[in-house]
Amino acid sequence: MIRPIMKDPIFLAQKSALATVQDLPVAQDLRDTLEAHRDGCVGMAANMIGVAKRIIIFDDNGSATVMFNPEIVKCSGAYEAEEGCLSLTGTRKAKRWRSIKVQYRNEQFQTRLKTYTGFTAQIIQHEIDHLGGVLI
Repeated sequence: MIRPIMKDPIFLAQKSALATVQDLPVAQDLRDTLEAHRDGCVGMAANMIGVAKRIIIFDDNGSATVMFNPEIVKCSGAYEAEEGCLSLTGTRKAKRWRSIKVQYRNEQFQTRLKTYTGFTAQIIQHEIDHLGGVLI
């Protein structure tokens, strides 16, 4: 189901709770909502659709990838980026890493560990910031 984009900064500034198996249906809502905003959006966090759980979705070279409870466990190559967000107007500067290693659970709730680089790594960092209540 396509959900409306949350724009309330008070809600967005709250830290998200850990996701559980019961939160699996949120992944489909994120998929549908990301697809509906495909022209101007490459990733979303669950709080952007009003669900304060640690779930993100992002465009991984043309394929939508969902992560439950993602954590960056290693990073390297700091740089400054300028980013926009569907939940907020305008763009903002953000410190990012060129390479990140992320531990997360997939849609079968299996633990995975994967390294991402470049723009995909930047998208993931932006969405993980959302989960921590960081307004970009």
